[in-house]
Amino acid sequence: MAARLVRETGMTSVERRAAVSLAAIFSFRMLGLFMILPVFMLHAADYAGATPALMGVAIGAYGMTQAFLQIPFGLLSDRLGRKPVIAFGLLLFAAGSALAAMADTIGLVIAGRALQGAGAVAAAIMALAADLTRDEHRTKVMAVIGMSIGLSFSVALVAGPVLDASLGIAGIFWLTAVLALLGILLLFTVVPTPVRSVVHRDAEPVPAQFAQVLKDAQLLRLDYGILTLHMILTASFVALPLVLQQRLQLPVAHHWWIYLPVLLASVLAMVPFVIQAEKHRRMKPVFLLAIAMVALGELGLAEFSASLTGVVVSLFAFYVGFNILEATLPSLISRTAPPQSKGTAMGFYSSAQFFGAFLGGSIGGWVMGHGGEEAVFLFAAALAALWLLIAAGMQTPRFLSNRLVSLGETEGLDAAELARCLGEVPGVVEAVIIAEEGVAYLKVDTRELDEAALEAAVARIGQPAD
Repeated sequence: MAARLVRETGMTSVERRAAVSLAAIFSFRMLGLFMILPVFMLHAADYAGATPALMGVAIGAYGMTQAFLQIPFGLLSDRLGRKPVIAFGLLLFAAGSALAAMADTIGLVIAGRALQGAGAVAAAIMALAADLTRDEHRTKVMAVIGMSIGLSFSVALVAGPVLDASLGIAGIFWLTAVLALLGILLLFTVVPTPVRSVVHRDAEPVPAQFAQVLKDAQLLRLDYGILTLHMILTASFVALPLVLQQRLQLPVAHHWWIYLPVLLASVLAMVPFVIQAEKHRRMKPVFLLAIAMVALGELGLAEFSASLTGVVVSLFAFYVGFNILEATLPSLISRTAPPQSKGTAMGFYSSAQFFGAFLGGSIGGWVMGHGGEEAVFLFAAALAALWLLIAAGMQTPRFLSNRLVSLGETEGLDAAELARCLGEVPGVVEAVIIAEEGVAYLKVDTRELDEAALEAAVARIGQPAD
């Protein structure tokens, strides 16, 4: 039996093509969802039956179906194949976009947005990405897909107002449908087809691990955090477009004048904080500071909504905090989850994120109907303050990295003994053996890891005892 420590090598052309094409499909879908965010409330009152509460539901409806269906879609892709499930999800998304484009009542818009979310292909795309990449490149490919989501959000905040001025809200929905169909074309013409599909515990949910993950208090605290963050984000966009248009008298086609500079400046400003959190291991204080900045940004929007300078400064504070949290929360999930349960933990984390979008839109619309735009920002600030109190009790994160050992032939392997041997290597905090996958999942402290001892332990695997 030949065991080896999985090491970083160059990506193959197939892996690069898989990373770029799957990131494009993911970003097409997210771009379609996000372009509505900065403009929908400017038109929502024109739909028959519209109320502030229903308008908010329309913004967040996709999050509810996405939250409940993405894990089942991922599991279904294990049985039916990745590409058929992804294609079906994209067709649902296109159908929902078309329904919303043709809607003349708020109820039909809500139905269309919910149908968009029902095409919940995130987990299936991640599983396909894992099938198409070697173990040592999986994290890199997932990072490319993750960055495409952030880029989609930034592009959508600029493109949404510009397209709204030329195409209208219906035109944006039709464009979203076209993007979904383009994603299907990419799926079958550019994305490689895997030789075989298997379950990757570091990249996709495993039902047997659901109970373990849902009972982990630290993981639940992080899930609550991402739910709250996206509640705040979506609730804010219930009120913010109206503030820009009605109070600051800024035409919708010019709203990107606010969004783009603020987003670019906030990305630059977040970098030193992320370096402090990751490189200098000051994750908890940076994390708490970021939540406080989100709260202060929302308070500023409530207090200075009639001032262009006040809105810009408040949005900058909000987005610095938001970007830091978006960057650090997935890292904390990865470090906190048991090494063999990372995919399951990330699945529930993602579901919490989308459900937060649904709650933020629904509750934010109701709050605006009863108290106006300032009440929405105050509601968001209160959510951030509560999160800050809860996060203050979080354990100081362990700065651990994930490593893989490919075990090769596992027949006759003593998994318990192997886990014990690997666990005795200095710097190896946890070792879990999954014999059926032929993989050992390790959590290591890179500052303490004895690489030579780990190499020696791996080399002894499968050798006959003296």
